[in-house]
Amino acid sequence: MTCPFCGHREDKVIDSRESKEGDVIRRRRECLACQRRFTTYERSDEIPYMVVKKDGRREKFDRQKVLGGLLKACEKRPIGMAKLAEIVDEVETRLADSADRELATTAIGELLMDRLQGLDKIAYVRFASVYRDFQDVEAFLTELKVLMLKRV
Repeated sequence: MTCPFCGHREDKVIDSRESKEGDVIRRRRECLACQRRFTTYERSDEIPYMVVKKDGRREKFDRQKVLGGLLKACEKRPIGMAKLAEIVDEVETRLADSADRELATTAIGELLMDRLQGLDKIAYVRFASVYRDFQDVEAFLTELKVLMLKRV
């Protein structure tokens, strides 16, 4: 494993833990050159999950892309990384449970919005504004009104 700090290729494993689901192993490592510690995650390599875009194209599922979208929506909001990772894990589980190992991006977006709506209303509106591609203020206000009605 290459050290992300100094680039040295030798390290020692300090701690290994398996996730609750048993599908990921987390390892704490220490670089033998600079003595800094870093974390790596090991996942089994399987047939890739695919997402079906709105225009019909198929793309390999990119966990980081989903997490990046959530991070942008939750910027400066009191939401921990663990909670966001849990949401992305839920999307991956939905993909894994799918018979053909693919899911439409619309279904992924709706799932993410459902989770964000229960977690943080501001993050939800931010995500929805990009996902639903609001073209004007009216569309944005309509979404806010729907959100306010659900709250009552």
